[in-house]
Amino acid sequence: MTVSGAASAFPGPPPGNHRAAQQDARRLMSIGEVLSELRPEFPDTTISKLRFLEAEGLVEPERTASGYRKYSWDDVARLRFVLTAQRDQYLPLRVIRAQLAELEAAGSAPVALRLVGAPDPDAPAPAIEVADTRCSRTELLERTGLADSALAEIERLGLITCRSPGWYDEDALAIAQAVAGLARHGIEPRHLRAFRASADREVGLYAQLIAPLARQRDPAARARAAETAHELAGLSQALHAALLRAGLRDVLER
Repeated sequence: MTVSGAASAFPGPPPGNHRAAQQDARRLMSIGEVLSELRPEFPDTTISKLRFLEAEGLVEPERTASGYRKYSWDDVARLRFVLTAQRDQYLPLRVIRAQLAELEAAGSAPVALRLVGAPDPDAPAPAIEVADTRCSRTELLERTGLADSALAEIERLGLITCRSPGWYDEDALAIAQAVAGLARHGIEPRHLRAFRASADREVGLYAQLIAPLARQRDPAARARAAETAHELAGLSQALHAALLRAGLRDVLER
């Protein structure tokens, strides 16, 4: 991708073997190679999502004469910036697009972008830990400290559901960990029915916004539905936390 100020805003590889670094920086990658580069840090990323981000104007890979996409390390840096802003700050794409435009105009980039580029050819390959997002009942009990009876109770209340026979996904693990933490403060599973009911109401509300996109066969529309769901979940989480803080502040100030 060629943009004004891109050379300083989205730099290439760090110093090392200069000639090798220059060659690596010029290397263009296929969409599959970019996916492999990003997935260790952003496991939910798909080819459809990369195409969607391109359609939204957040990255502009080069095209071969045959129409195949070819990404530079600058493009990968932009994608990592976008995905990080979505994951950590729940920012909508229009805000991220505006931030990227400001960075290009200023010819500078935040630390998150300056540190991203082609790897140093002289540096050893970093070890990458890929979290297993699926666990058995025994593993879930061990990782959360819940008693089997407590897990059975939160399953009965509908807080956790096995997605496949005998296995629990990452959301089930996160819920179980939260329930275990609340239990240490004396909050029992039976007190959490309101959380389930509240979440169900939100799901029903947001489903009205997402379902029309999710039903389409167009991969870009389905990717947009997934992005919208992620953004709504983040905004809902932020709103819930702020309301709790405001309410508890009143209690503490009495």
